[in-house]
Parts: sequence; C-alpha cells; structure tokens
Amino acid sequence: MKHTEENVQKQQELKKKQDTDKNGKAAHGSQMKTKGSAGGRGRKRKSDIPQKDKDGPPPEKLVNIQIPPQLKKQLIDDGEFVNHLGKLVRLPRSPNVDEIIKKYHDYRLKRDGEISDSVGEILSGLQCYFNKALPAMLLYKNEREQFQESIRDNVSPSSVYGAEHLLRLFVKLPEILFYASIEDETLTELKQKLQDFLRFLQKNQSAFFLSTYHSAEFDVAGKKQDN
Repeated sequence: MKHTEENVQKQQELKKKQDTDKNGKAAHGSQMKTKGSAGGRGRKRKSDIPQKDKDGPPPEKLVNIQIPPQLKKQLIDDGEFVNHLGKLVRLPRSPNVDEIIKKYHDYRLKRDGEISDSVGEILSGLQCYFNKALPAMLLYKNEREQFQESIRDNVSPSSVYGAEHLLRLFVKLPEILFYASIEDETLTELKQKLQDFLRFLQKNQSAFFLSTYHSAEFDVAGKKQDN
C-alpha cells in the first residue's frame, strides 16, 4: 500500500483489531488450561484409589482361613500339573466331593456322638457353594472343555469332581463369605468348623488326592470316543 495518511490509519486499525483477537484467544486458552489442570487433578485422585477397592474386598476384611502347609503344596502341584504340564484330573473322581463331605459327616458323628445342626448346615452350604463356584471361579482355562464334556444333563459338579477342586474352593471362600454378610459371631464359629474340615482333608490326603494327572488331550479325546 502507498504510504498515505489514509493507508497508515487503516494499518493502525488493522493492528488494533489483531491485538484484540490475540488477547481474546489467550484468555480462552488460559481458561482451557485451567479446566484441563483441574481435570488432571481429578484423574489423579481417581488413580489414587487402592487397587483392592476396585478389584475386591480389602484383605483385612476377609475371614482368615488357614490352609495347612501340606495342602498348600497340594494346591501348588495342582496348578503346576494343569497350567504348565498341560494335564487334567481324570473325571469322574472317586471319592467325589459328595462322598468326601459324607465321610466327614460320619467322622464327626463317630468323634462327637452326634451331628449338630450347625455342622449339618455348614456341610450343606459347602456342597452348594462348590456347585455354584466351580464353573465360575474354580476352573483353570485348560479345564473348561473337560467341564463341558463332563457336566451334562443337570449332573451336579460335586458328584463328578473331587478333593483337588474342593481344596480350591477354600482359597475362594474368604471372598465368598465376605459378600454373604454373615454376623461376626457366626463367622467365628464357621471358621473353626472349616478349619476342622481342612484338617480332615489333610489327614486323608493320600486317600483323597491324586498323585498324578493325565494328559489333557488324551482325557478329553477319550471321553469323546466313549460317547
């Protein structure tokens, strides 16, 4: 543009307009930054929630069921067989869960001379929990095909599976009982009886538990051939 008084005035007006636009954008950007910072603080607070609150009940709120060392080793060996060696428990098991519970019932009857109502209720509850929990939380991934092959026509899992899977239930029981909303006094009595049941499993470990598992491919294929 030619350097005239009119053109100089236009340039000054244009510069003033640009400065106004810049100030407006800067103010808007500052607001966005402030909101973003607040959001960032909110996200940080959310991430500070302890993992236990999101994934399950806190450990200090759970009933402490002590699994004897020999049975802990049994659990470790069980996981090793299935997850690392690709083996399975041959089904149906003998004794099965129903039979083990019946043997414990007879053991208590012989020891105490009678079976209290509370013991009878606990044994019924244990059987019920096992049947509900097995497909939901007691199976390893490698065992699901075998489960589909073995549990048909409303067959109860407790009549097919044995001590290996029953012992896994005791690992999950503290969390299950937490959501059952049982009174503290009742929970204390329940814990004592569950510990007694575990001691019974340990005492009969050689009779109730397998020492060797079978090839997963052979076991499932064998059942298909039988059918």
